[in-house]
Amino acid sequence: MRKVDLKKDLKHLYRPTAKEVVEVDVPEMNYLMVNGEGDPNTSQAYTDAVESLFMVSYAVKFMVKKGALAIDYGVMPLEGLWWADDMTMFSISDKSSWKWTAMQMQPSFVPAEIIEKAISDVKRKKSQPAIDKVSFAPFSEGRCAQIMHIGPFSEEGPTIERVHQFIESRGQLTGKHHEIYLTDIRKAEPSKWKTIIRQPMR
Repeated sequence: MRKVDLKKDLKHLYRPTAKEVVEVDVPEMNYLMVNGEGDPNTSQAYTDAVESLFMVSYAVKFMVKKGALAIDYGVMPLEGLWWADDMTMFSISDKSSWKWTAMQMQPSFVPAEIIEKAISDVKRKKSQPAIDKVSFAPFSEGRCAQIMHIGPFSEEGPTIERVHQFIESRGQLTGKHHEIYLTDIRKAEPSKWKTIIRQPMR
């Protein structure tokens, strides 16, 4: 059985430094996605979305491992795109108007039919309110700036500002605010949470 370490293979995208903002070129990759809106801290829809993504991702992993592909790999971390229709209302202190896409990257060697079967199996075996909202599609960001934020989500403001200043000194912001959650927040102290802050630029 072949083992693949996706985080290691994509180290420049999933293990950035926390010391400085860096520019990266993010290629097109395949993702499971669920769209929604509202404060993620209080929204049941967000909780349901995350649970559905992980259920499908683990179903895919085991199908790939035990099937003809015989490849073992670690499920990739939860990611999120965040925005508001009126970006002047996009505030860390008030998230009620936020819109979001919860997402998980899937390996390029996994064919769409395995993804579809995994979604169908989860739908059949589990009572998951968000499973019908799970989609599978390519997503491309291209030129981006990113940095690792260490600490609670409530303290991301200065880190996000550093990213924006980096971009504004070289071009302009475009696309949606992107976060990648590397820490299981149920098991770690908030001071040790690791979150990649990424922002497309042009």
